[in-house]
Amino acid sequence: MAFSGLLSRLRPSSKPIRFIHNSIKHTPKSHSPILHNTILNNNHTNNYQSWRTFLLPIILGGSLAIHFQQNPSLCDAPNLQERGGRIGGKDSTELVVKGSYKPVPSELIHELKAICQDNMTLDHDERYFHGKPQYSFHKAVNIPDVVVFPRSEDEVSKIVQACNKYKVPIVPYGGATSIEGHTLSPNGGVCIDMTLMKNVKALHVKDMDVVVEPGIGWMELNEYLAPYGLFFPLDPGPGATIGGMCGTRCSGSLAVRYGTMRDNVINLKAVLADGEVVKTASRARKSAAGYDLTRLMIGSEGTLGVITEVTLRLQKIPEHSIVAMCNFPTIKDAADVAIAAMLSGIQVSRVELLDEVQVKAINLANGKDLPEFPTLMFELIGTEAYTREQTHIVQKIASEHNGSDFVFAEDKEAKKELWKIRKEALYACLAMAPNCEAMTTDVCVPLSHLAELISKSKQELDASPLLGTVIAHAGDGNFHTVILFNPEDEEQRKEAERLNNFMVHAALSMEGTCTGEHGVGTGKLKYLEKELGTANLRTMRKIKAALDPNGIMNPGKLIPPHVCL
Repeated sequence: MAFSGLLSRLRPSSKPIRFIHNSIKHTPKSHSPILHNTILNNNHTNNYQSWRTFLLPIILGGSLAIHFQQNPSLCDAPNLQERGGRIGGKDSTELVVKGSYKPVPSELIHELKAICQDNMTLDHDERYFHGKPQYSFHKAVNIPDVVVFPRSEDEVSKIVQACNKYKVPIVPYGGATSIEGHTLSPNGGVCIDMTLMKNVKALHVKDMDVVVEPGIGWMELNEYLAPYGLFFPLDPGPGATIGGMCGTRCSGSLAVRYGTMRDNVINLKAVLADGEVVKTASRARKSAAGYDLTRLMIGSEGTLGVITEVTLRLQKIPEHSIVAMCNFPTIKDAADVAIAAMLSGIQVSRVELLDEVQVKAINLANGKDLPEFPTLMFELIGTEAYTREQTHIVQKIASEHNGSDFVFAEDKEAKKELWKIRKEALYACLAMAPNCEAMTTDVCVPLSHLAELISKSKQELDASPLLGTVIAHAGDGNFHTVILFNPEDEEQRKEAERLNNFMVHAALSMEGTCTGEHGVGTGKLKYLEKELGTANLRTMRKIKAALDPNGIMNPGKLIPPHVCL
């Protein structure tokens, strides 16, 4: 059955580049916390230093340099507590991420200007934009002091080297689609926006790989690859860039067939904290030579280096595909079908689950009339005959678990519209409650526990006064709940946090994880000790201390600050 007239796209496919041509010259209305960063204080009537005041010590040859603590990478917690700040932490439930702010030396501003020329900004609005993730409720007390837009690996190396010399924090920045506070700048510092580095450097069609810069989006890349009959199979949120996808070790709906980011990167290049550029491996499809530095960098969230080049494994665009949808009376029935389909040996490329609240959000946001029941979406690929055979098997499995309204699409445009329903689910939720923010969970469990965990989580959501939806990559045990809450309402925030905690601890009790694909950032720090153990975290801390002794690389992320050597 063909579909027509389904959801129109709610967001552009990639984030527009925000770029301001300026260096140190500004209009008087632009304010900077380089001398007086006061987001710690919510008094908006504070008198900020004007740019003329800021320029005076530069003209006179003065220095604003005040260094960070001697070695914050060894154990952040004591120093931060002395300053009244805290980043994440073992038991933190703070909405606003606190940090330890120090002014950026004027000498560093001059060096960055020499490196980047006009590709940097001190504009307050631009720095605020870079300091607040677009789709995350996480906030920080500070914003970056300066944003730079490098155009080459050499520029990135020089920027990092200069920041390391002055012990100024660095935060890499890509598509800004991460939702766990990865791009927050709780300590101020330098934001390195990589979106100008978005070239395809080499395409090897016969080898089925491509070499790209980190600022290119996965959707842009697939548009480039389509004429060659190839595609990159990871599909996180619209607007995500390859560099950020590597940093968070993301995946998406196709991970059930093609794996996560760690399975689809052949090698990469990264700038380490001292400015040295390292290439992690050759272009061979497999290698047993040395430590696997590629996998070390993937998922490191900018805490070990800034990624400047990535070689990706590609796939052939399938000859034929079918997208099927089916409704169920309960979410457990839907989850059971997803598990049964995987155990049957069917070669699915996607198995996505939406609960009835999520379907309602889609209907309200777009004026649709989809049946408001728990819904499974399948994609099956192969030859035309094979996919139709597999579709009938899925239909039979669904009918054995109370499935109804089984429909499928083969038309290219109809299939594209169907996947827009799934890809823009978060936007539909936010449209349903425009004054709310979304706390998005990301637990993942062994497949045999999926139905149990989703059922328990759904019961908690239904009993809560907050509005919440369930969205799952049901083929690999990963599911999300989107919990909508008013961030200004303390009771709502605590209830959202309670629901999040319930799902995470339930997943951990089933040998699962607090994050299947979104990463740790600041939002998941408090769960890592229970999931990984102190020995694991101390090993991570040792690696961090060895590669980043000054603690400048995206501080406060990934490794809980209470973990000491």
